[in-house]
Amino acid sequence: MKASQIAALVLGAACSAGVLPLTGCSTTPSSQADRDALRDRAEATIGEFKRRDAGMERFFSSAHGYAVFPEIGKGAVGVGGAYGRGVVFERGAFIGYCDVSQGSVGLQLGGQAFRQVIFFQSQAAFDQFKGGQFAFSANASAVAADAGASAAVDYRDGVAVFTMTTAGLMYEASIGGQRFTFDRAE
Repeated sequence: MKASQIAALVLGAACSAGVLPLTGCSTTPSSQADRDALRDRAEATIGEFKRRDAGMERFFSSAHGYAVFPEIGKGAVGVGGAYGRGVVFERGAFIGYCDVSQGSVGLQLGGQAFRQVIFFQSQAAFDQFKGGQFAFSANASAVAADAGASAAVDYRDGVAVFTMTTAGLMYEASIGGQRFTFDRAE
């Protein structure tokens, strides 16, 4: 596991557990260099999803909006947390930044880093996300991005989610959910 992934796991767990409520967990990266780097990693993530499954192009081209998380770090020993920053696109154009945090309890151990893309089929679903009224419950599911996987996927309640594991191993039988925030770009 890379040092950046381990750092993301620790930061994710701390942010989700509320350990760092006043520091380090801002939705928009603080410097222009960090904002540019996040956007570059998001574009690379989009390319990787399309390379892994050419059918993903239909989601990128038809979705009203989508959020791309180049890296979400997740870690747990009984109590777990995850955190990641992402980039938001509307009709294919960059409009802002987002983040995801997750807390969970249950039988779980390990650390994992993964990428995630969330597609919003309609303006209404996308507006819920941008308005901070969007969260995944514990029973929400995502599709592992792999060759041909997108062919069998359709939107559920106006949302489709794809993930790609990048590192780590996680044993988990837990209850938790993901929560998102959005900041419009200046």
